[in-house]
Amino acid sequence: MTRMASAGALLALCLAALPTLASDVPARMSQGGLVTATVPVGSTATVNGKPVRVGNDGMLVLGAGRDEKGPITVVVTRPDGQRDTTRIVVAPRAWPVERVNGVPPKTVNPPPDIAARIQRENAEVAAARKRDDDREGFARGFIWPVVGRISGRFGSQRIFNGTPKSPHPGMDIAVPQGTPVKAPADGIVTFAKPDLYLTGGTVLIDHGFGLSSNFLHLSRLDVSVGQHVRQGDVIGAAGMTGRATGPHVHWGFNWFEVRLDPMLLPGIEGTSPH
Repeated sequence: MTRMASAGALLALCLAALPTLASDVPARMSQGGLVTATVPVGSTATVNGKPVRVGNDGMLVLGAGRDEKGPITVVVTRPDGQRDTTRIVVAPRAWPVERVNGVPPKTVNPPPDIAARIQRENAEVAAARKRDDDREGFARGFIWPVVGRISGRFGSQRIFNGTPKSPHPGMDIAVPQGTPVKAPADGIVTFAKPDLYLTGGTVLIDHGFGLSSNFLHLSRLDVSVGQHVRQGDVIGAAGMTGRATGPHVHWGFNWFEVRLDPMLLPGIEGTSPH
């Protein structure tokens, strides 16, 4: 064996002996929270036994819903076959009650034909949330879509005209009618319709890895399905279409079907929309 070959063999042995980069999956998160973590490149991963995407750069994301009790089990299988298992403790939160009066009665207890329409529209939106590709539009963090007063919190128990309804799935920001609404992060528009029964003007932006933003009650839509948007691009205008009692922007955020709190997103947490 030549001296050069011996040196190469020694280098290969040294590299093989180096420890593999460990995963940085956290041990704790909040209900409604999003985790972005890095794992060794080439790994595979499961969350509670379900396979999830790992990016070419080792990026991994997951979310905890409003009522998630945990623990959430994340298993990362490295390229060499070794497994890292993390059981994430999910911290509970106290959810407020919001009473909303003056809502049109037919939007609170819709007749059968309207209920069927709402079900069809919800199914369309749910289908748009199934997209899963390797774009990382979320990687730079998020910005506020509008600047205004927070008039509705994620997770609060909603009571419309005295009738209890599902918990609020997003965050409401009160702004004047016609206020431009900006994309909070890069993405692709996967849904855009101006007249859904409950949510009125509705836009969904997919940010990659199953993460998506939805904007409801818009008075104007400035984007169409398939359009690429950059963080800060105007996607429409605030309004009060659908079930709304005043002009505002509803910003919802999902990891696939799991609803998350926009207030906990990177870049948003700890800041104010004012």
